[in-house]
Amino acid sequence: MKVIVIGGGPAGMMAAIAASIAGNEVILLEKNKSLGKKLLITGKGRCNITSSLTMEEFIKNTPGNGMFLHSAFHRFTNQDIIAFLKEQGLSVKEERGNRIFPVTNKAQDVLACFERKLKQLKVKIFYESPVTEILTDAENKICGVKTKQVTLKADKVILATGGKSYPLTGSTGDGYELAKKLGHTITPIKPSLVPLETYETNYQEALQGLSLKNVAIKLVDSANNKEIYEDFGEMLFTHFGVSGPIILSGSAHLVRYQGIEEKFKQKQIKLKIDLKPGLNKEKLNDRILRDFEEFKNKSLKNSLDKLLPQKLIPVIIASSQINPEKKVNSITKQERKKIIELLKSFEVTIRNFRKIEDAIITCGGIHIKEVNPKTMESKKVKGLYFAGEILDVDSYTGGFNLQIAYSTGYVAGCN
Repeated sequence: MKVIVIGGGPAGMMAAIAASIAGNEVILLEKNKSLGKKLLITGKGRCNITSSLTMEEFIKNTPGNGMFLHSAFHRFTNQDIIAFLKEQGLSVKEERGNRIFPVTNKAQDVLACFERKLKQLKVKIFYESPVTEILTDAENKICGVKTKQVTLKADKVILATGGKSYPLTGSTGDGYELAKKLGHTITPIKPSLVPLETYETNYQEALQGLSLKNVAIKLVDSANNKEIYEDFGEMLFTHFGVSGPIILSGSAHLVRYQGIEEKFKQKQIKLKIDLKPGLNKEKLNDRILRDFEEFKNKSLKNSLDKLLPQKLIPVIIASSQINPEKKVNSITKQERKKIIELLKSFEVTIRNFRKIEDAIITCGGIHIKEVNPKTMESKKVKGLYFAGEILDVDSYTGGFNLQIAYSTGYVAGCN
């Protein structure tokens, strides 16, 4: 059987490998001059390959249609991708948060494993070959593809062109148009795992570049005091708002929250940051009292160095409306209570998502009701398969989205 895979990212490469192992003649079409451009920037260039969690936990960490992936996740697991890389000579290591990385800390080495296997299997790779049309016969069955250069015959086509995030890597949404022409529904395309903009411009300037570790956050709809998301870990203040792992994961929930655009406009979505999650209010009060005793002759602005990062001190004091020059030995119990409230629930107002080009992944894509979850084959066109981010599935950060690529690519390739 002649199989054409469109897209040379992790999903496409895995699909081509699986299809070749299954005994097919495989051609991989890539619009760029090289494979895996987006793979190379994952995990800040280190490649967070997958997670060590169970596959059931993978589903729980996939807010975007996780149950659709049940079969694919169990047919090609995190252990399978680790074994695949090991066969190609690359060992992995586990880091904080169940994250799996190559021991070399180089995404390039992960890509090299895929490239070696493709070469070993003699998969034909055509570079700089964007597909303009997927061809079907009179019975609406796949019969080939057209590129800008040539028309190729095929019995099966696997569409693995990615989403719309990071367009410089080649993810420009081409696959959606190809699928739409064949009668597929594309659910709304939105950014997911994306930084968030905030209204408080004074904080943006004062806190830009400040990274906070081991903080707890809550995203809250203040209109009804409904908690949308909570997490613990690392975040970052930026020139436009907030970013970092726990913010990105929170965005995956916000993008699905009903009426989110209007709620942003009404300033209803609040980010509440617990800067000292390891201390309850009583213990935090004791800690502050000890610091104040040590610095009793100093002003408030010079007495919080042990408690807070330097950049955060003037912001917290300004929010408390306490005179920064006030000596700590004259700070009242009520003023101390204000500081504690701020440290346990420092609040900013979310204005919007950053644009889709800044997102790690895309929310939305090929409607999953039009795809067989056991094979990844289209229910509308015989011989058309989908893999990776082009599908309407997406997860949190932590290696889950790459595992979606491998698992769906494997299933699409070997069926």
